[in-house]
Amino acid sequence: METEDIQISQMESASIFKKTNLPVTLKFENVVYKIMPKTEGMLKNSSNSEEEKIILKGITGIVFPGEMLAMLGPSGSGKTTLLTGLGGRLSGRLDGNITYNGKPFKNSMKRYTGFVTQDDVLYPHLTVTETLVFTALLRLPKTLSHIEKIAHAEGVISQLGLTKCKDSISGGPLLRGVSGGERKRVSIGQEMLINPSLLFLDEPTSGLDSTTAQKIVSTLWDLVNDGKTIVMTIHQPSSRLFYMFHKVLLLSEGNPLYFGRGEDVMGYFSRIGYSPLVAMNPSDFLLDLANGIVDDPQEDQASIKQTLVSAFKNNLLDGVKEELRKYDDSQVHDKLQEGKFNQWANSWWQQSAVLFRRGMKERKHDSFSVLKVGQVIAVSILCALLWWRSSEIQDQIGLLFFYSQFWSFYPLFQAIFTFPQERMMLEKERSSGMYRLSSYFMSRIIVDLPMELVLPSVFVIITYWTTGLKPFALNFFSTLFTLLFSVLVSQGLGLALGALVMDQKSATVLGSVIMLSFTLVGGYFVHHVPIFISWIKYISVCQYTFKLLVGAQFQAGETYTCGINATCYVQDSPAIKAVGLGDTAISIVALAIMLVAYRFLAYLALVRIGVTKK
Repeated sequence: METEDIQISQMESASIFKKTNLPVTLKFENVVYKIMPKTEGMLKNSSNSEEEKIILKGITGIVFPGEMLAMLGPSGSGKTTLLTGLGGRLSGRLDGNITYNGKPFKNSMKRYTGFVTQDDVLYPHLTVTETLVFTALLRLPKTLSHIEKIAHAEGVISQLGLTKCKDSISGGPLLRGVSGGERKRVSIGQEMLINPSLLFLDEPTSGLDSTTAQKIVSTLWDLVNDGKTIVMTIHQPSSRLFYMFHKVLLLSEGNPLYFGRGEDVMGYFSRIGYSPLVAMNPSDFLLDLANGIVDDPQEDQASIKQTLVSAFKNNLLDGVKEELRKYDDSQVHDKLQEGKFNQWANSWWQQSAVLFRRGMKERKHDSFSVLKVGQVIAVSILCALLWWRSSEIQDQIGLLFFYSQFWSFYPLFQAIFTFPQERMMLEKERSSGMYRLSSYFMSRIIVDLPMELVLPSVFVIITYWTTGLKPFALNFFSTLFTLLFSVLVSQGLGLALGALVMDQKSATVLGSVIMLSFTLVGGYFVHHVPIFISWIKYISVCQYTFKLLVGAQFQAGETYTCGINATCYVQDSPAIKAVGLGDTAISIVALAIMLVAYRFLAYLALVRIGVTKK
């Protein structure tokens, strides 16, 4: 019955994609973008460091519904910067007038806008169907049922010709999956799910063969015919692709050299004295011009570029501005304001539930990889052999200290890579308004709980009963829960470091220094820490964990053999005396505070990701 419902909804979805919710006309006039170059070392205070670099130098144009604009130019010409600015995702100082049906960009426009980045940011272990279904569940409004959202995803799969590979994983650099063209179509499909009226694509054919590129542009052509507005950057399209573009914008070093109909571009440059001597691909000819390369090698490239810039201002700019003035947006812009706009398509709980399911499917492959499981099992067996049935108090304390060290370092370095590895995905999904940061963060924390606690539990089960520790349930569970508590705290520290630094190499170095500092003041290596540095032990995860582990095994008043026919109290042992057997509650409270504080710090550090700074 559910399958029939999906099929019926899928047929309805196919017709939905052919309807444009709100035709959008994109206007941009005199767009200028400036940045302050970053300088390092001794050049920081030089006068040159204060000069702004102009990336875009007064770009003007208009794209109507049912039109496809292609932005061409050599690398560094400003294509991607302009596309990002038009998509409302550019941070920094962007001047000029950019409107959508006469209105500036607002959060409400995200419901009508899709943005496909040049890099296909996908979860490698999710199949094509799972990728699109999870996206549909997050991005489509809650007014649609679960079945209708799945049907929308199935409709996109069918429309983009992904049926044959729908059960294949997306893959990645180190994991074989679908082909490059199929990955690109999946990325486009994620944006098509919301049936966008305005679609931005950054080099959708980059790295693809001409046949695959033709298929992708043909798909976009179908969308244009349905009344959508499409803007893309493209590096070097074939002649067949070039003549599919309604409008072309040619850029050189941030300057416009041409804006107008694609079919008129060769005639325009011929009229101003630039035409190829032999028949050639128009895009090749345009890129040569944008680089200042013409048939006469004697001409200076810089002067050619300046001539082309001046020719655009004298011959085309007035016509483009006139086209902008003729367009009357007074009748359409109010539609964006109809009804009360809700920033989020789904509730917090719905977002969290979907993100939890997606996280479980993706993370299980990483958390329980053969390498990680084998590493923990190998260390467990080695510990069991080294401390086999040990009865010496010094050896047992050494084992407990190893517990605290290994399960502080291991989860920390696993967690450090979490957010740096997911930065591109988080930026992409937050920029599109897919979910709240709090939903993502909480679902990620909950997903990690069972996965991060299984391996340390296995480690304790293997080592505890083979190393001579107290064979009582209370002592065992006290040791186990202390270790799991420590794992969560160390994981929180790793998450915070990764989120703050967002660079794997730097975060790893910083984490190593911090954990080594915590280890040295943990009470095992140095019993009398100098006062001027002793404050570190009060923030040391290792110190509090070691103290609780010792307290789980030894009680004040117990004795141990300390010589020939001699017994001593355990609290008098030098190793135990350094950490003490009391203040258990203080250690628990300290770790609890760290548990919350580190995660809160990680959350605050993530707030800046995927948010456009003005």
